[in-house]
Amino acid sequence: MKSISRIVVFMLIIMAVLNAKNIVRYYFPLKYSGYIVKYSKEYNLDPHFVMAVIKTESNFKADIRSNKNAIGLMQITPDTAKWAAEKMNIRDFREDMLNDPEFNIKMGCWYLNNLKTEFNGNMKLVLAAYNGGRGNVQKWLKDSQHSADGENLQYIPFKETDKYIKKVEVSYKVYEYLYGEASLDASLVNL
Repeated sequence: MKSISRIVVFMLIIMAVLNAKNIVRYYFPLKYSGYIVKYSKEYNLDPHFVMAVIKTESNFKADIRSNKNAIGLMQITPDTAKWAAEKMNIRDFREDMLNDPEFNIKMGCWYLNNLKTEFNGNMKLVLAAYNGGRGNVQKWLKDSQHSADGENLQYIPFKETDKYIKKVEVSYKVYEYLYGEASLDASLVNL
């Protein structure tokens, strides 16, 4: 009887190890992947990166509003949204449009791409600007206490922004690991 229970326990452990990836996938879902893939491609971004940003910003909760008044999946503030809508030639922009997952992802991807262009593809700077503000990042790059070369940050004075970058980087690695090099195509779409 003891040997049977040991075998059962051993088999349960093997099954748990084999299922570990599926368990982690529960916490790192592919929600809204159709929109993410669509707008990542349109705005030249890695879909895993966009998913990591959304995971960090809102944990895929579309109807969330932060204490800083950031709205939706990608936590876009109304002021940033108004500015982005103008640059994107979106007429009749209304703040409530940020509650729509597709619109929020589209605008968030556009904004990430805009920052990517400004910061020459340096995704750490993109994340710092997305969280801490592009003006602050430009200021930090000019300050020798924060940047030795004016192109990279050695020190980020906002602890929240520093933690944010690290969280997105970890989530990005998890998404790459879980969903691999495989293209996020229609078979993974979960709107």
